[in-house]
Amino acid sequence: MGFNEESCFLGIEAGSTRIKATLIDSDFMPVASGSYIWSDTFDGRHWTYSMADVWKGIAECYASLKEDVRKKHGAVLHSVKAIGISAMMHGYLAFDEKGEQLAPFRTWRNTTTEESAEKLSALFSFNIPQRWSIAHLYQAMLDGEEHVKRISFLTTLSGYIHSRLTGRRVLGIGDASGMFPIDSGTGTYDERMVSLFQDLTDVDIRNIFPAVLSAGEDAGTLTEEGALLLDREGDLKSGIPLCPPEGDAGTGMTATNSVRERTGNVSAGTSIFSMVVLEKPLSSMHKEIDIVTTPDGKPVAMVHCNNCTSNMNSWVSLIKEAVSLMGGNADLDEIYSRLYRKSLEGSPDCNGMTIYNYVSGEPVTGFQDGVPLVITSPDKPLNLSDFVRAHLYSALVSLSYGMRILSSEGVQIDKLMGHGGLFRHHGVGDRYLAAAVSVPVYTMKTAGEGGPYGMALLAAYSAEGKGMPLPVFLGEKVFSKADVLKTEPCEEDEEGFSVYLERFLSLSPVERTAIDLM
Repeated sequence: MGFNEESCFLGIEAGSTRIKATLIDSDFMPVASGSYIWSDTFDGRHWTYSMADVWKGIAECYASLKEDVRKKHGAVLHSVKAIGISAMMHGYLAFDEKGEQLAPFRTWRNTTTEESAEKLSALFSFNIPQRWSIAHLYQAMLDGEEHVKRISFLTTLSGYIHSRLTGRRVLGIGDASGMFPIDSGTGTYDERMVSLFQDLTDVDIRNIFPAVLSAGEDAGTLTEEGALLLDREGDLKSGIPLCPPEGDAGTGMTATNSVRERTGNVSAGTSIFSMVVLEKPLSSMHKEIDIVTTPDGKPVAMVHCNNCTSNMNSWVSLIKEAVSLMGGNADLDEIYSRLYRKSLEGSPDCNGMTIYNYVSGEPVTGFQDGVPLVITSPDKPLNLSDFVRAHLYSALVSLSYGMRILSSEGVQIDKLMGHGGLFRHHGVGDRYLAAAVSVPVYTMKTAGEGGPYGMALLAAYSAEGKGMPLPVFLGEKVFSKADVLKTEPCEEDEEGFSVYLERFLSLSPVERTAIDLM
């Protein structure tokens, strides 16, 4: 059967280091992809991306996808059955009544809202992390920023992109739950907390925040202007339905079939976070644990860590430069593959080596700022396998710290799915994660596809769900025949990782001193 664009679904995700598009067919399998590499900048106070870069990246990513369709299928892409937009969660994008941006985009990576997060958490009796949009808004108020009184629309990156494509100011419930607490009973912003914030500030967030939609609900159609923002060549037709825009946490849950109770997933790339669907509320508030939702509104415990592979990526680039200096020509994928495999030869506790991968602050472990740091024992020889293994452990160690709090709460996890770049090489990242959290880890062949694949599935659900609950649609329609690989925790690795974690925590004064001196 030939390529049929009218039976395909498109997911586009603006992640931290790549904007990526995935096109899936009626069997929910990827048939084409596109990507665009970008990076954030630091404007002196905030980590940010310009909106010009957002639209350049979106267009370049779509052009890359379109070219992939042409090469693989000999076709020009004119339409799809449905589109979904996702992006990194949280942050602060504020606009006036004319749609003019009022302040630079403040991303999830920023740790400048400690005061507001603490005050709101106390006011609500509910953990408000520094990344959340409401924390950014209140901090701007506390700082006396002039633009606040002119805000007409405040949203996340996915909500902004979606609004420009469709004209609709809406947001998927999962992404909305990273802006402001959600009442899972009503499926919208928690009324008690909305009233408390209004009493505190005279601002009714319902007037400026996007409307909340659950997976499968109508979120508008692609306008002519929106079609040209995606496809600068003008081949893409308007009128295509879009599903509710989501955050990268929701797409990760969808991509890994982790939306049922007692299931969870770990998304690992620039940042790393776990999502565990809860059977019941936690017994108390924990500043290390966010309470968000699945794309269909079920409560989820989230451990979000700002730092994962960014520091290792820098070291790999350095290694590639060294290879080139010696006349070699290995590409990055080959270098990553060989280094990952080499790490398996390392000591289970990394032979005394400890790496802080903190490119930015890490609230889970109490760091407002970060400095990458390598600490070794002078009496132990350096070797590549321990060095790489320590980097991979460092990508997981803060997450492990937060997950142990969930374990102390008695949260049961039957299955933990891994997806994202850390799990591209089976038997390495999944093995170390299993050791870090003491839970079996599962990966699928689509594990490397990540968020845009999950967003394409949500687009498919909006068109094909026909009233079916999202877990049933994913379990019976999408993943019933999925090739799943299971990795059990290895006792030796668990013991080694525990030693590494204890050493990592005990050396935190060294990291704090380095931050103070930088």
